[in-house]
Amino acid sequence: MTISDRELVAYRLQRASESIEDASILAGAGRWNPRVNRLYYACFYAVSALLASEGLSSSRHTGVRTLFNQHFVHAGKIDKETAKVFHDMFERRQEGDYVDFVRFDASQVQVWLPQVREFVRRVADYLATELS
Repeated sequence: MTISDRELVAYRLQRASESIEDASILAGAGRWNPRVNRLYYACFYAVSALLASEGLSSSRHTGVRTLFNQHFVHAGKIDKETAKVFHDMFERRQEGDYVDFVRFDASQVQVWLPQVREFVRRVADYLATELS
């Protein structure tokens, strides 16, 4: 992996962390649908970092999911239970952003923050091990 690849991985992990911070700010304002969006993007940026670590990318979110499944989940590098968080957040974000009259509430969304934090942590730990 080149220095620029390592910089891209670090940048995307930073974006994942920033998205988690954004989600916390939105919760304070009672903005649950945008919070779901930011939680999804935290996972998305973490997965994008994984893909970049192996020289992979996709211009589509579904492509990112497919590459993640092929190269990390099915390959046994990321366990299925961990991967489930990303897939669940993808579905929730689709609902919140694109389906009319979907309104998430605090009781639904509050449980997802710790799951997303753990997902991003596991991805970062994996990358730290693989890139060292």
